Order: sequence, then structure tokens, then C-alpha cells
Amino acid sequence: MVATVRLDSELEAILNRLSKQFEKKRSEIIREAISFYAKSLENKKKNRLHKAIEKTSSRDYDEYKLMEDTLNDGFTK
Repeated sequence: MVATVRLDSELEAILNRLSKQFEKKRSEIIREAISFYAKSLENKKKNRLHKAIEKTSSRDYDEYKLMEDTLNDGFTK
């Protein structure tokens, strides 16, 4: 697939500098940047999901302990 990208002069300068620095074609730098960005978004999404799971697990455990304590009220071991 061929894509056209319009860059302002600052981004063009950055792209040219990276291309020379890493001895890669500009198109390769752009492809790697897109891939990096997509992975970064996916990692952020996974981190939010893990945090939600941890939060839910903690609350579920707290509810479990409360229920267990309620059930054990009045019983001696």
C-alpha cells in the first residue's frame, strides 16, 4: 500500500534526522513509528484492564471477608 503523509517542517526535519542517524529510509522510520504507536496504545489498554481487574479483585475479597465475618458472628471456634 502506498500512503501520502503531509508533515510540517519540524516533523520533516525530525524524520530526515532519524533517517540519517539510523541509516534507514524515511518510509521505514514512519512504519516503525506507526507500529510503536499501535503497541503503545495496546499496552496502555492492557494496563488499564489490569488495574481494573486488581481493583475488582480487591473489592471482591473485601466483600468475601465481610460476608465470612458476618456468617461467623456468634460462632466460636
